[in-house]
Amino acid sequence: MRARTKWLASGMAIAGGLLTLLPAHAAPSPSEARASAAFDAAAGDKAKLRLFLQAMPKGGDLHNHLWGAPYAEDFIAWAGEGGLCVSTATPPALIGGPCDGKAAVPAAGLARRDPALYNRVIDSLSVRNYDRGSDHAAASGHDQFFSTFERFAAAAVPNIGPMVAVTREYAAQDRVSYVESSANPNAMRAFAEREAGRWTGDFAKTYAAFAPGLPAMVEASRKEMDAALTEADKRLDCAQNSGTAGPCAVEVRFQPFVERAQPAGFVFAQMAAAFALVDADPRFVGVNIVNPEDHPVSLGDYALHMRMMKYLSGRYPKVPMALHAGELTLGLTPPRDLTFHISQAVTVAGAKRIGHGVDIAYEHDAPGLLKQMARDKVAVEINLTSNDVILGVKGADHPLSLYRQAGVPVVLSTDDEGVSRIDLTNEYVRAATEHGLRYADLKAMARDSLEYAFLPGKSLRGAAECAKPGAACDVFLNKNLKAAMQWRLEKDFEAFEATF
Repeated sequence: MRARTKWLASGMAIAGGLLTLLPAHAAPSPSEARASAAFDAAAGDKAKLRLFLQAMPKGGDLHNHLWGAPYAEDFIAWAGEGGLCVSTATPPALIGGPCDGKAAVPAAGLARRDPALYNRVIDSLSVRNYDRGSDHAAASGHDQFFSTFERFAAAAVPNIGPMVAVTREYAAQDRVSYVESSANPNAMRAFAEREAGRWTGDFAKTYAAFAPGLPAMVEASRKEMDAALTEADKRLDCAQNSGTAGPCAVEVRFQPFVERAQPAGFVFAQMAAAFALVDADPRFVGVNIVNPEDHPVSLGDYALHMRMMKYLSGRYPKVPMALHAGELTLGLTPPRDLTFHISQAVTVAGAKRIGHGVDIAYEHDAPGLLKQMARDKVAVEINLTSNDVILGVKGADHPLSLYRQAGVPVVLSTDDEGVSRIDLTNEYVRAATEHGLRYADLKAMARDSLEYAFLPGKSLRGAAECAKPGAACDVFLNKNLKAAMQWRLEKDFEAFEATF
């Protein structure tokens, strides 16, 4: 997506000075102090707190899955548009045609035609109303969560554009200006399926065998994403709504991902495709790895996957990684599997950010690892609701405070907001009510969400060109999208705090 910096202009002063030019101990500006007091006054009333945090600018959502962001209602609507069916089995799912009227009924018009089935489908495609054992629900929140993706896949595969559109819509409603979404063009998976058989166990030889096919994969992926983003803009009517607010103003970049529960040949081919795509197309900004971390293949091949990442990072040194690691807890796996995942993601693969990081306290030399992450500024993407639903880890059991006390950068994110039936504001509310975070803490996290984003260009922090507004700052911002998004966030905070 294009950088949207046309709103920048000289003379736009930011109250209290730019964030990077203030010392860490600087006193808050009067408007920030008033906002902080308003937060404290609302902290004891969850509805008031939600109202406050809904309006608060939040910067970026760095841990967001394109398939998991839409709500079940969105998938059912797209299934209807595409002539797909709803299976009447238990649990129901979205499937291809033909719709025989018994085992499979048309998705189009289902809400009005059969509200009871419509609501069962919503429950099946999300964790809404999840109740273990009810209506043949999965045995755990973990199983219910991960089983939803297969049930709405038929409506997800052909609808990348609509998924981008609703991701931007929900972000704008939530005062999120940037989303970094895990998303793969379908051409990437096709490449992995085609090339998986070339795996020999030798990284260099296997890569050399399928490398000639990477440019064609990149070109096919580019064309696919061109069409998807055009469709997203069309659905949002961005030709008429291209201002500095609303869904069309939300900047979205993508992380191509690797399916870790697949055979090694598939994983390595898909991983190489992900690195090649990020290297060639600026809309793709970093590589990730997905699928349940406790899956037997994920566990058995974890160290191999980290070595694959290290090898490909050597071939593509400018491509950063934000790796799911430590999305585990005691009881879900044997204790030995809790001791090295985050460490290997950081020290072997070279991840710049960690997704989840829940089992940090079980890692070998956890204090040393925390010290290293704090020193090297390896940020952790915290997903409070997701960790509660999937792992049963919440409140005092969650390591958010441990990371913060160690000086490790942390940012709040949604993970799969549609499946979890949440938004980013909900995560800010949980951080405040369950972990005691105050306004200054949440504001710092919002700022860090852009500082540690894989946005192109230099950071606004420490940028002498923007010590004051003017022509030099305008030039700097237009050359550096990261700085431009940070400047925009500061302007949003200035406007928000002025309301108090």
